Amino acid sequence: MSTGSALRVGIFVFDDAEELDVVGPYEVLAAWAALSELRPDVLTFSADGGGVRLAKGLRIVPDRSADEITPMHVLVYPGGRGTRALAHDSDHLNWVRKMRNEVSLMTSVCTGSLVLAAAGLLAGRPATTHWGAFDELAALDPSVAADTEARFVDDGDVITASGVSAGIDMALHLVARLDSYQMARQVRRAIQYDPEPPV
Repeated sequence: MSTGSALRVGIFVFDDAEELDVVGPYEVLAAWAALSELRPDVLTFSADGGGVRLAKGLRIVPDRSADEITPMHVLVYPGGRGTRALAHDSDHLNWVRKMRNEVSLMTSVCTGSLVLAAAGLLAGRPATTHWGAFDELAALDPSVAADTEARFVDDGDVITASGVSAGIDMALHLVARLDSYQMARQVRRAIQYDPEPPV
C-alpha cells in the first residue's frame, strides 16, 4: 500500500478498555513498524490526550489526543466495559462518525463493535463482536449481519474482530492487507504468536 504520507495507525484508548484489546494489536502493529520498509506510524491516543485506566487496572499514557492524531489511515477501536457508556454518548458517536469520513479503514476489537454499531457504521453490514455481546449488538442495530463464528470480519473499509485475543489475528490480517502476507508471517514469528492453548 502506498500513501502520500506515512501510514498512520491510531489505537484509541479509554477508561475501562480491555487490556489485550489495546496491547494485542499494538504489539503486532509496533513489530510491523519495526520490520517493514513502509515504517508505519503506530500511536495510541485518548480523547483528551490524558492517561487512562484500563478494565483490569493497567494505566496507559497515550501518545496523542484525538485532536492531534489526524491524519489517520487506520483507527483501531478496542472493546471492554467502557464501550457501554461510549455507545450512548452522543458527542462521542458524532466523533466516531467524523472519523468514518476521515479514516480509510475503521477496525474494532471485541465490544468496540458496539460503538461502531451505535454510530451507524455497521448498518446492514456483516460484523462480529465478543461472543457474549451479540444481543447487545442486535439491540443497538438489528440490521447488522452478525457473524458468530468468525475471528474477524473484513468488510472492506470496516473490520471487526471477536473477543480479546482475536484482535491479534485481526492486526496480523491488517499487516497482510496493508503490506504483504510475507510481512505478516514475519511479524507473527517475531512476536512468537503460535497459540497452543493448554486447556
